[in-house]
Amino acid sequence: MMRRRYSNMSIVERTYEIPDDLIRPDPKSILMLEDDASLADVLRKGLEHNNYIVTRVRSGAEGVQCILKQDYDFLLCDMIMPGFPGDMFYRAVERVRPHLCRRFLFMTGHNGDAQIDAFIRSVRGLMIWKPFQLHELLQALKVVAEKNASGATI
Repeated sequence: MMRRRYSNMSIVERTYEIPDDLIRPDPKSILMLEDDASLADVLRKGLEHNNYIVTRVRSGAEGVQCILKQDYDFLLCDMIMPGFPGDMFYRAVERVRPHLCRRFLFMTGHNGDAQIDAFIRSVRGLMIWKPFQLHELLQALKVVAEKNASGATI
């Protein structure tokens, strides 16, 4: 049996840095109000693939119940829903959790609707028009996050 002597060797300690693009940030939460089940499913899958946690509800009434239980990083809100449309949901949130109003991203397929346009302007909201691509939605969410971080209005 042969013995090795290591007394003359020094151990070098190395530190490795992990590039920022390899570290996933903590997932952000989204409350999605969308009454169209197939669209909601596609959006949910795409968002979850991009590190979001999605809670989907079908109406503004369900949405109010959710926001009373917890905060969300984003509220993705369809403007046209039966019984409780997006503008009514926004006004309800404004009354009970006003700090969440800066986290809205509205969506609609009704391009050019004067009532919707007036509402969005009145609340200085951000709108994404259906149909849209996932990358457009992700970019719009990024704009909402940046505006919130800077304290600016949208």
